Formats: sequence, C-alpha cells, structure tokens
Amino acid sequence: MGEVCKDKKSESWLSVIWRVCNVFMSFFFALATYVQINDPDAGLWMVGYGVPAVLCVFIGFSPHVTETLPWRRVADLHVMISSAVVSMLGWRLYKERVTDIFQQEEGREFSGLMLTLVWLLMCRHSGRAPVGMLRVSTAVAITVFPFVAWLYYYINKELRSSWPSHCKTAI
Repeated sequence: MGEVCKDKKSESWLSVIWRVCNVFMSFFFALATYVQINDPDAGLWMVGYGVPAVLCVFIGFSPHVTETLPWRRVADLHVMISSAVVSMLGWRLYKERVTDIFQQEEGREFSGLMLTLVWLLMCRHSGRAPVGMLRVSTAVAITVFPFVAWLYYYINKELRSSWPSHCKTAI
C-alpha cells in the first residue's frame, strides 16, 4: 500500500514538473514570437513560434489536451511543416558547410524551429498516460537550454556583433 502512495506522489510531482516545463516553454516560444517583430519575414516566424506557444500553454493548464483532436491536428500540421522547413534549412547549412550556426540567420532559424519540432513531438500523447521520469528529465533539460543560451548571447554582446540589425534590436 505504501508503494502505491509513493508512486502516486512521484507521479503527481512529475506531472507538475511537466506542466511547469510547458508553461516555461510557452513563455519562451511567446518571447521568440515577439522578437521576430523586426525580422523581414516576421509573419512566418511569428506563426512558427506562436503556434507552439499556444499549444504548450494548453498543456500547462490541462495535460490531457494532447489527446483531443484539435490539439493533435494543429500540432501534427505544425510538425509536418516544421520538418520540411528544418530539412531545407539543414540541407542549406550542410551545403554551405556552416559550422557556427548561431552566427548565421539560417542557423538560428534552424535551431529555433528544431526546438519547436522536438518539443511538440515530446508533447505528443503526453496526456494519454502519466508522464515518466525520462520524459520529465528530458523536458527539464530542454526547457533550461534556450533560456541559458539566450542569456549567454544577451550578456556576451561580442557574440552578436556580426548579426543583422533586426536580430540585435528586438530585446
């Protein structure tokens, strides 16, 4: 009987952490949507980050939303389109032999879109059964990474010196 209570408590903590990660990722994707305002193709990238922001906030409020048809269809469509764009950007980066991807606009676009893609795939069917330790541990690592990377690039202005002006002025 004690084992069942421990499992339910750890399960509920895992669920809380999963929901918190989705709220943080929703905030990150919303922030990424906002900084696209200066981009020449802002509308495209605002949708690219805005859709995952909305999908993640829904998971933060109700993790079982991933099992509803509208959530799944929107997520699947976003994953499908993102996969195509990531493939094209990845091929371009490979062909041009780009090694420092954060110094190239296509590299930053590739990385951001890949983050949305991985996150949405991780969210898929997360409401079907209790989230496990592996998914939550991965979620925490993925959630922390973009905030730390953004802070690192924000603090180290010399890393952003070669970026186009629209990438330097949003935040």
